[in-house]
Amino acid sequence: MSLESKEQMIGGLALVVLLAVIGFMNQTRDLSTAADGRIRVDALFGRVDGIAPGAEVRLGGIRIGSVADQRLDDRFRAVLTLSLTDSVPVPKDSSASVQTDGLFGGKFIVIEPGGSLDNLKTGDLIAFTQDSQVVSDILELIISQGRQALEERKAGAIAAPAAADGPTGAIGDPGLEGPSGIFK
Repeated sequence: MSLESKEQMIGGLALVVLLAVIGFMNQTRDLSTAADGRIRVDALFGRVDGIAPGAEVRLGGIRIGSVADQRLDDRFRAVLTLSLTDSVPVPKDSSASVQTDGLFGGKFIVIEPGGSLDNLKTGDLIAFTQDSQVVSDILELIISQGRQALEERKAGAIAAPAAADGPTGAIGDPGLEGPSGIFK
């Protein structure tokens, strides 16, 4: 056997060993997720303001997991990896939304269960999501609606005196007396 063929054989063997190690690591990762009673699923959002790894994931107000990771996809959308307990089956067509604990409280993910008979498993994607609502955006909306209502009232108050050009006065005023002596 020549030196060159020995080097090729050693290189091929090293490649096989490397691929076996990578495959074993992937299997172990999937098994450890299953062994620790958890599944990992992704959820795709437009924005997730205030959510960080460790944030709670709730279903029916009960904690069933946490946010394990967050990243941006190639279209700059937020991808959250959720680590959920496998003791609570979550239907595949469930939805996820970013919620706030009170007006200025912490953020968390709420899972609304769907009606599918198939349940989420590791590697699945929650397709139906609702983005985070930013408090400053909500306050800005309330203020702009208040200003609009005030302007409408001012416009109505200016138009109201023009409509009230008819008879005015108190009861007993000859301008208001009718057959009963009270109204026309």
